[in-house]
Order: sequence, then C-alpha cells, then structure tokens
Amino acid sequence: MDELATRIGAIRRFNRFYTRQIGVLQEGLLATPFSLTQSRVLYELAHRTHVTASALGQDLGLDAGYLSRMIRGFETQGLVGKHRSAEDGRQSHLALTDAGRAAFAPLDERSTADVATMLAKLDPPAQARLIRAMAEIEALLDPRPEPAGTTAAEPYTLRPHRPGDIGWVVHRHGVLYHQEYGWDERFEALVAEIGVQFINNFDPARERAWIAERGDEVVGCVFLVRETDTVAKLRLLLVEPSARGLGLGRRLTEECIAFARARGYGKITLWTNDILTAARAIYARAGFRLVASERHHSFGQDLVGENWELEL
Repeated sequence: MDELATRIGAIRRFNRFYTRQIGVLQEGLLATPFSLTQSRVLYELAHRTHVTASALGQDLGLDAGYLSRMIRGFETQGLVGKHRSAEDGRQSHLALTDAGRAAFAPLDERSTADVATMLAKLDPPAQARLIRAMAEIEALLDPRPEPAGTTAAEPYTLRPHRPGDIGWVVHRHGVLYHQEYGWDERFEALVAEIGVQFINNFDPARERAWIAERGDEVVGCVFLVRETDTVAKLRLLLVEPSARGLGLGRRLTEECIAFARARGYGKITLWTNDILTAARAIYARAGFRLVASERHHSFGQDLVGENWELEL
C-alpha cells in the first residue's frame, strides 16, 4: 500500500508540474477566451475534415450533452457551421467558419510558440528523449490502436524542419523515386532546387515544413509554400515505406490544409503525376480536384503530369 501511495503521489506531482508548463490553470488557455476543452474542440475541427459531433465526442471522451451545448455556443458566435453529409443525409459535419479559423489562429500560434520555447531549453538529443517519453506515456495509458493502422507503441510525431532535414528530403526522394518508378537523378536535382528555394525564401508566417519521425527515424515530410498572397502550394509529400499504412500521408496533408486556412489562403495547388496513385488518393479524399493534365517526358520517363486544386 505504501508503494501504491508513492506512485500515486508521483503521478499527481507530474500532473501539477505539467499543467503549469502548458498553462491550463489560467482562466483562458494561452491568454485566449477559450477553456482547455473548448480549445481542444476547436483544434480538432481545425485539423479534421468531415467530422460529426458524435465522432468528436467519442474521440475526446466528452459527454454528448456537454459537447452539444458547446457546439451550439460556437454556432451562436459564428465560429462553427454545419452541413449535411453527402454520404448520409441524417448526419451533419462540423467545420470552422472563416471567423472560427480567425479565432483559432492566435491560439494555434501561441501554443506553437510556447512549445517551441519549452523545447529551446533542451538540446536536440534531450528533445528526442522528451518526445520518446511522451510517446511511451501515451502508449501505456491509452493502448488503443490509432486510426489507419497506427500502433500506439510506435506512434509518429510531427515537427518543424531543422538543419539537416532538407538534405534528407532530397536524398530520400532521389532514392525512393528511382527504386519505385525508375526516375533518374534529374528528379533529385529538382527536389534539391525546391529545397534551396524553401530555405532561402522561407517565410515562417506563411510557410511551413512538417517532418515526421517514428522513434529516432525520419519517416516522412511535406511542405506548404506561398505561391501568391491567396494561393499556397503543397510540395514534396513523402512517406517512407516503413511508415506506409499508418495514415501519415493523410495527416501530413491535413496539416497543410489546416495551416493554409489559418493563414488566410483561399486555395491550395499541387503538381503530381498520374502514376503516384497513393498520393492522388490522399489528395482526392482531402477534397482536392484534378484541374489539368499534360503528357511530358521528365526524369527519364514518359509521364502524365497533373495539377490539383483545393478551394478553402
């Protein structure tokens, strides 16, 4: 019994420590008018598409009546809208309105800045230890399988780019596209050019890169870059073979869409090729539509290039 009491005390001490770290004891989370629960609901709506209230309540463990009252409050404030499901007219999907995305943006920015400040106190090896420890806590307390086949024991994490990542992106694109599609080194050169442009012209307020890690291994990436003031471009989506089937490509694409909306873009464009069937399926499910295609000979192959767009 004494040992159990000691463990309970240690967990409660950690809970007190971490709530101070992330600021949930403040009346409004991160100096915003939203509570922790309201902020979490807004976060889910900003980062998910085609979600119903029942699914949201189940995923967050919220009482249906409590969540319904919260959603009605958001609707009254003009932050959340509903639209009938095309697949099932009995269901309604929730989505943030333009006002909702504008209200969520400061919360998202402050949360990102606070976590970045916390990580800045640690060197890269310590940051990796922290992420592994958090993943282990999550796996022990919630061993349910993640959507799309992700295992709780080895979840992936997303982070911004840092020195060395662009080299990895260029190398892995060159290797994988040669192995899987026979593309020659000219594709690697194109990826290198895109990477150089991203670093030299990087605008953190309007652009972002997401690097996916599984344990200590980088397993994926995607970039969102400014094309015009109103149009963003999705580039360099890649998922390593070892991480395919986990829903990572879908998650990376959703992160791009949520970021673009929060930054006020009206459209996302992308260029791909028709043989990249897995990527094309991800884009289609996310709401992108094919607007143009053209045959071309590039990277040593006869290809059909495609332009896709998503209106935000």
